Amino acid sequence: MSVHKEVKRITTNTIQEMKQKGEKIAMLTSYDYSMATIVDEGGIDVILVGDSASNVMAGHETTLPITLDQMIYHAQSVVRAVKRALVVVDLPFGSYQGNSKEALNSAIRIMKESGAHAVKLEGGFEIRESIERIITSGIPVMGHLGLTPQSIYKFGTYTVRAKEEAEAEKLKQDIMVLQDAGCFSVVLEKIPAKLAKEVTDSIKIPTIGIGAGPHCDGQVLVINDMIGLTKGFKPRFLRQYLNLFDQINGAVQSYVKDVKRGNFPDEKEQY
Repeated sequence: MSVHKEVKRITTNTIQEMKQKGEKIAMLTSYDYSMATIVDEGGIDVILVGDSASNVMAGHETTLPITLDQMIYHAQSVVRAVKRALVVVDLPFGSYQGNSKEALNSAIRIMKESGAHAVKLEGGFEIRESIERIITSGIPVMGHLGLTPQSIYKFGTYTVRAKEEAEAEKLKQDIMVLQDAGCFSVVLEKIPAKLAKEVTDSIKIPTIGIGAGPHCDGQVLVINDMIGLTKGFKPRFLRQYLNLFDQINGAVQSYVKDVKRGNFPDEKEQY
C-alpha cells in the first residue's frame, strides 16, 4: 500500500504567520501551466499571476492593455498546476478603479472562474472602498504601493518612488489604510530601502518587496526576468539566476543546423 505525503497548502494565514516568526516569504510570477508547475515544485510560497503578463507574454510596452478575460485565462492555467503555493491574481487596469461594485465583480470573476486564492490591487486611500467591498465578500486582497505600473502614464517614469518626504509620508499613510481595510499583505515596489524597513516594522501584515531592499518580509521577481528569458532588462534590483535566452537561442540554432544537414532525426529517433 503506497503512502502519499499530503502537500500542505500555503494560505493567507500562513503568510501572516511567517512574518510573526521572522520567516522570509518567497514570491515569483507565473503565467502558464508548465512554468507554474516548476515554480510550485521548487518550493515557492506565493505565485503571482501578474499583469506583467502584458509585457513578458504579450509584448506590450505597459501593463495597461491586458484584459480581465486574459488575466483569468492565465490564472486558470497556473491554478491547474499548483499544489502548494498561494496563488494571487492581479486585477488589471480598468477592472476596479472606476467604482467598488465593478471592483467586486472583477474579483468575483477571477475567484470563480480561475480558482485562485486572492487578488492584488494597486493603490492606497483612493481605492479603499473597493478593497473593503472585496474583502467583505470573503475574497483576500494583497495591496501594492510605491511604483504602481498601472499608473505609469501618471508618473511618466519607472524610477524609484517615495524619495521625497511628501510622497514617503503618503505611502506611510496608505499602508496603514490598506492594513486597516483588511489586506493580508502589501507589495512595495521600487522605494528606498530605509522607507521599506520603516513601514515593514510599523505594520502587522507582511510586506513583499521588489526593488525595495532586504528589510521587507518577503521578495518577489518576475520569473521571466529572474531566469533570463527576457533580454536586455537588468535593473539594479534584479538578480538573474539563469541566462535562458542565450541557452534556448543556442539550442534552437543547433536544432536548425541538425535539420538542415539531415542529422535529425537519426536511426534511434525514428520508428
